[in-house]
Amino acid sequence: MEHQGGNDVADDDTERRDPNDMSLAELREEIESIDREIVELIARRTYVAETVAHVKEAQDKPTTDESQEQRVMDRAGENAERFDVDSNLVKAVFRLLIELNKVEQRDKR
Repeated sequence: MEHQGGNDVADDDTERRDPNDMSLAELREEIESIDREIVELIARRTYVAETVAHVKEAQDKPTTDESQEQRVMDRAGENAERFDVDSNLVKAVFRLLIELNKVEQRDKR
């Protein structure tokens, strides 16, 4: 779901409904759906990061690329602002994702 100037672009009718009109059970169901999507996105990101690790290894490049990590963090902050989400929270999540990917890359070498 993307947030653009106060208009939500949603995939289904549930996301378009006013949360005040939804029951607690419906809201929890919506959170469960979002959580599944978050996990799916983390899995996709991890798969791509593993592919990056293989390319780095094949090209004999170091696991850590601080300039790339900074670009990821900058994008995370920009996206947090765009979606009006706490930048520190978003950056903390991305720091964790980056660290986990680096540990996996080092372990596979």
